[in-house]
Amino acid sequence: MISVAEARSRILASLKPVGTETVALADALDRVLAVPLDAYRLQPPKDMSAMDGYAVRASDLHKIPVDLKVVAEVAAGASYDGTVPPGSCVRIFTGAPLPAGTDTIVIQEDTQADETAGTVRILEGARLGTYVRPAGLDFKPGDTLLQAGHRMTPRSIGLAAAMNRPWLTVYRRPRVAILSTGDEIVLPGDPLGENQIVSSNGPALAAAVTRAGGLPTLLPVAKDDPEALRAIAAGAAGHDLVLTTGGASVGKHDLIGSALGEAGLELDFWKIAMRPGKPLMFGMLAGVPMLGLPGNPVSALVCFLLFGMPAIAKLVGMGDTEPQFARAVLAGPLSENDRREDYLRADLTRDSDGNLHVTPYSRQDSSMMRRLATAGCLIRRAPHAGSAEVGDSVEIIDLSSF
Repeated sequence: MISVAEARSRILASLKPVGTETVALADALDRVLAVPLDAYRLQPPKDMSAMDGYAVRASDLHKIPVDLKVVAEVAAGASYDGTVPPGSCVRIFTGAPLPAGTDTIVIQEDTQADETAGTVRILEGARLGTYVRPAGLDFKPGDTLLQAGHRMTPRSIGLAAAMNRPWLTVYRRPRVAILSTGDEIVLPGDPLGENQIVSSNGPALAAAVTRAGGLPTLLPVAKDDPEALRAIAAGAAGHDLVLTTGGASVGKHDLIGSALGEAGLELDFWKIAMRPGKPLMFGMLAGVPMLGLPGNPVSALVCFLLFGMPAIAKLVGMGDTEPQFARAVLAGPLSENDRREDYLRADLTRDSDGNLHVTPYSRQDSSMMRRLATAGCLIRRAPHAGSAEVGDSVEIIDLSSF
């Protein structure tokens, strides 16, 4: 058996990003940039007012209070084309460009207007440049603001819009085929035999692939027959990644390795030092990367979290493909671990000081989807880790977005 880290490294080393496509900014959420994104414009394009008030010359404010003549009014989207002379000012609103001759904003709360006289009394002074947003404060044309490999968020979509970038070059979504195997499973809603169970792996993995940025293809369930398995596996052609569930263990009905070997599967590794998920396999099926997940639903999803999501992250060109770990305080004891890296389902809470606390479930059976669905996190236990007591710090993966 190889380690979790070595398995992930070997999987990622076999993958390369898929091709690119151009999408509209409105469709770019969660897409990954394939090229750096440079600004096309100056932001803000001119010196702008950051507040409602009066655009003045700072040199006119040496003696307070002072009365200034109001020569114009400028709203956002408008401008004053003249030059404001000494002893004068312009009524201005947030987002409007500063008129020539002015360099400072006095907010309206610090003034008293006399509309009849066409003047305003400045009651509080202001330093040179107060409440002025200088041209280019945010960015300038040619500034690289988003790097290749960045996954677009609502914030970065807003930034790209401000940069005047309506179209983005992104990596296309990888096509992922999902093949579940076993005489004992049927899809939800299909007729259920006396000794059969409903397959949760296919729908769950399809959702996980979508969440990770891929396009899932849920293939029909393959029965425990080599010919049927090879025929359905042929449907994986044209995909960027194949996920299988079940059939990766050592029983005589576990046919993935043997049946697909005849269909061109070149196996890289099989079995890892991990719980749940020992019978994980990886190889190339007729040139397409294939990740063979265990059949137990908890094992399948935990393995997808640790290996499938990094694989898709690599396919979509992301620079950071590693699972994200955090630290939390243990609220229940743990016994010492054996040679396998362990991932325990647990409740996750946060106290009034913001500290995370985890309580591992007493039963960790890999068939219990209810436990995984309600868990707040997974506790990572290193191989041969000693016992841990209440109050100890442990490593976790937060499941809130999975």
